[in-house]
Amino acid sequence: MADAQPNNPLHGLTLEKILNELLTYYTWAELGQQIDIRCFNHEPSIASSLKFLRRTPWAREQVEALYVYTVRNGIPRH
Repeated sequence: MADAQPNNPLHGLTLEKILNELLTYYTWAELGQQIDIRCFNHEPSIASSLKFLRRTPWAREQVEALYVYTVRNGIPRH
């Protein structure tokens, strides 16, 4: 039996892929305005953001929610 989840927009995506896709639409400054976390506002990088987001469930949930919002509002997935 396949574990297909056709209604889950996060299915099959890694946190790194989600963050990279958000960065194709938003700048680091815009991400920092949307989600006020230090890793987006002070010397941002993919590596530091992934490290923080993997250890901080509330922040990861906000990033995932922003991604879902962005996708559902017609921002193209890459």
